[in-house]
Amino acid sequence: MYKEYTMNQLVLPLDLEVRLQENDIAFAVHDLVEQIPDEAFEPFWRTTGCPAYHPRMMMKIVLCAYTQSAFSGRKIEGLLKDSLRMMWLAQGHEPSYRTINRFRVHPAVSPILKEAFVAFRCHLVETGAIDEEAIFIDGTKIEANANRYTFVWRRAVEKHHAALVEKSNQMYDELMADQVIPEIERESPDALTAQELEQIAARLEETIESINEEISSTTDVEERKRLRAERKKPRHLRKQAADFAARKRRYEEHMATFGTRNSYSKTDRDATFMRMKEDHMKNGQLKPGYNVQIATEGQYTLAYDVYPNPTDTKTLIPFLDEIETFLDLPAYIVADAGYGSQQNYTDILERRGRQPLIPHTMYRKEQKKKWRDDPFNLANWAYDEGTDTFTCPDGRKLPFSHESHRTDRDGFIRDFRVYACESCVDCPFRELCTKAEEGRHRQVSVNGTWEEQKNMTRTLLSDEKTGAVYARRKTDVEPVFGYLKANLGFTRFSVRGKQRVKCELGFALMAVNLRKFIANGIGGSTKKGSGHRKSVTGPLFLSKSLKPASYVPASFSYTHMVKFTYQLIRSFAMQRTLRKSATDRSIAGVCGGIAEYVNISSLGIRLLFVFLPANFLIYILLANLMKDEPHYL
Repeated sequence: MYKEYTMNQLVLPLDLEVRLQENDIAFAVHDLVEQIPDEAFEPFWRTTGCPAYHPRMMMKIVLCAYTQSAFSGRKIEGLLKDSLRMMWLAQGHEPSYRTINRFRVHPAVSPILKEAFVAFRCHLVETGAIDEEAIFIDGTKIEANANRYTFVWRRAVEKHHAALVEKSNQMYDELMADQVIPEIERESPDALTAQELEQIAARLEETIESINEEISSTTDVEERKRLRAERKKPRHLRKQAADFAARKRRYEEHMATFGTRNSYSKTDRDATFMRMKEDHMKNGQLKPGYNVQIATEGQYTLAYDVYPNPTDTKTLIPFLDEIETFLDLPAYIVADAGYGSQQNYTDILERRGRQPLIPHTMYRKEQKKKWRDDPFNLANWAYDEGTDTFTCPDGRKLPFSHESHRTDRDGFIRDFRVYACESCVDCPFRELCTKAEEGRHRQVSVNGTWEEQKNMTRTLLSDEKTGAVYARRKTDVEPVFGYLKANLGFTRFSVRGKQRVKCELGFALMAVNLRKFIANGIGGSTKKGSGHRKSVTGPLFLSKSLKPASYVPASFSYTHMVKFTYQLIRSFAMQRTLRKSATDRSIAGVCGGIAEYVNISSLGIRLLFVFLPANFLIYILLANLMKDEPHYL
């Protein structure tokens, strides 16, 4: 005995929603995107041209594809043909991979993603999933979509540029000595600019043309030989000057691309060569990549950004500035020792008024017995406040000598008090105490502000309450990177350029958030329902600061006709705008617009109009009152 099976029976189209489990991740994606305000999609609006795919639908299919570890446009296009959840989200539309790729790198997608993270965080706060006591910051390096061997190094460019300057000056001096061309006006006597080198090449060309005219005008064989010999040098120098000018411009372009970096990739000029943890060859190979920074709480990513510099220290301040553009910082900023610096501590304490739970770079080493018992460590030397002197292990005094100020590349100034030993002559510990040359004496520099900040950090990390907050760091932010790389399989970007990379990272991190959200069971039971689900999230991502969206994709199901009146009243209560449909229209788009408005089949609306009394009058009235649906790019 077999269950009923036939391929020849005519069946009506089935609402794909019935086939999805109640807590399917597609419902979470749908509810999240629906709560993004309409204003975020305004850059896609247009009033001319062929109607395009709705940006809400595009957001849903891209985000859902990332939750399924599909990162390429062709794979996403394939999922639209064979994945139930993707077909439901797209409502039968099948945008090509080119359309998908163009959408996910569109500049207007970045603020939409930011709104999605705001909506997600609002829900986490309302449900108590996060307590807003602290944010946990960390970074990782992800490989760029660039060739590993198309590198440009600052040191090499500077070396070749210096050689070019020397050769060009030598060439110019030779031209002036031989009086081949007249002297040109120079901006600087140290180096010739690219424009000046081009001017020299033009003068040499004029000299060559003059010699050519002389050759043409004479018939004397010996004279012609002499002129041809005389022409060789200007020709050689003209070629050399043109080559120098082209190289000069190329080196200037390289230096402009570097910015503050030491390298970049020719394939993706925003990517910097850095060491990755995934070093399969075990040779420390440098690969083009980006430094990804995230801020988390409860293992959910709340903010993110990408930076070209490989170290974390210089990324904290700009990252905190980015976070403050859309959410308030909590009381504690928690990060590892890679972020510990005087500049970062000063910024968090004085500018932002928050507490940094960030150990300084030597914090762990200071806890070891070897460090505490080292007699040559300045921290273990005796200090006399009255005389303002240190005493070295040999009992010699180091009185205050002078103050010094050091300015780093970012313009941050650090103040030091310098103490110098009066004499290190005949000291038995000289070789162990100092590396100073013979005849010079031991000097130590003390940064009072930095020492105070380190003491504050030790106090905070040893306190029971703040120490417990810092102890959560490893179990809060680190698992997010593990989930992103190991579970989601996101180990390399698919797009090029910093802005595009940031958009793709937003999709990947939100995919991680949604997968964790569903795995935690917040979406409800895993039991399969009847197909008429309660919203996985209910008012999940709805926050008071966000307006409900006006676009709801239509789905086909005859059971929705029964709910028409209820959903219409509910939709009016949500104060949404009723518009004519731009795509589903037989006459004026009224029925299609109502169907999209209440999320039911347009066929059901049309059948309802057939049985309504005075249906023609009602249709004419609605056709005049309803506004047209705006078109999208």
